[in-house]
Amino acid sequence: MKILLAGEYSRLHNSLKEGLIRLGHTVHLVSSGDFFKNFPSDFSVKPVFSEKKIVLPFRKTLFRLTRFDFARLETAWRLQKILPSLKDYDILQLINIYPFETPVKTEQKILEKLFRQNRKAFLLACGDDFHTNQFYWKGKMRYSALTPLLEKPALKKQYQYSLKYLEPPFQKLQSFVEHHVSGIIPTDLDYAIPYAEHPLKLAMIPNPVNTDKIIYSFPPIKEKIVIFHGINSWNILKKGNEYFSKALEIIKKKYAKRVEIKEIKDLPYNDYIRERNNAHIVLDMVWSYDQGYNALEAMAEGKVVFTGAEKEFTDYYRLQESVCINALPDVDYLVDKLSELIENPRLLERISENARKFIEKEHHYIQIAKRYMETWKNA
Repeated sequence: MKILLAGEYSRLHNSLKEGLIRLGHTVHLVSSGDFFKNFPSDFSVKPVFSEKKIVLPFRKTLFRLTRFDFARLETAWRLQKILPSLKDYDILQLINIYPFETPVKTEQKILEKLFRQNRKAFLLACGDDFHTNQFYWKGKMRYSALTPLLEKPALKKQYQYSLKYLEPPFQKLQSFVEHHVSGIIPTDLDYAIPYAEHPLKLAMIPNPVNTDKIIYSFPPIKEKIVIFHGINSWNILKKGNEYFSKALEIIKKKYAKRVEIKEIKDLPYNDYIRERNNAHIVLDMVWSYDQGYNALEAMAEGKVVFTGAEKEFTDYYRLQESVCINALPDVDYLVDKLSELIENPRLLERISENARKFIEKEHHYIQIAKRYMETWKNA
């Protein structure tokens, strides 16, 4: 089968591609590489001219004055050049309703051509879209990535990226995409719950993780326990990084001689992985019920990850033991959980082992690729 994967977040489509290739299929990925993260693509539409040092000051000034980023036009131009090559695939799958982030009207025209020149299309419920964000905006979950904004409307400026998905152009784009796809596949519970009653919703397929590439690497605990906190400036509020940072300030003082704390910001994917390599504990996300992709990869390495692990998650996977730590928007709670791990290295080791086993059982990239094949075939 010939498959085209459109768009990339957090290496999801790359890992799925690797699984599908192992099953004998022909797979191509077209994306911007998720911009600064630089994920690989067979057809890259990443802006090049717009990233040049001589251009950046003008680009930033224009964006500050008009909120328009002309890099989106460059991405659209690059897409138009390669569109004739992106045809005759048996399956087209979009990472979300806005996989390339060109101007919205242009995006719809590009997607229209992709739908027209390929056979069967699917949409992932993964990241921001109109339907998910509207569900969050109405407060239908105990908490979500939009909770900080709902509690403090003054944060509206910091939430511009997510709020744009609630505007009429994106509602129209959502309807357009839904009209052309055979089904919508949620990738974790934070999207499966909002889409639960949607007529196009298919069964959730967990994120694929390439456990052949990711080696179990929980470092021996010697003098210090290493705590890693990676920050993406675009998502600080949505992930709840401020709770982790405040908790770490307390941990630094409480366990000065027993911990090493690494906080990094906005690194390309490969640099991020290298910096995380010697960590025992990884602080990932607060505002979620389930794990995102970074958390899953860290768990595959055997890191003990603070992330979403709500009752909905433990019930869905029928877990009897901890595979990660449920992170909550409560600094004292986070300090208590970190303290418990620091003072009980054997507990760290046990959760590390559980984490790896969980990823191998529930997220193995070849098994997940088989589930996609079955879903595409039957939808």
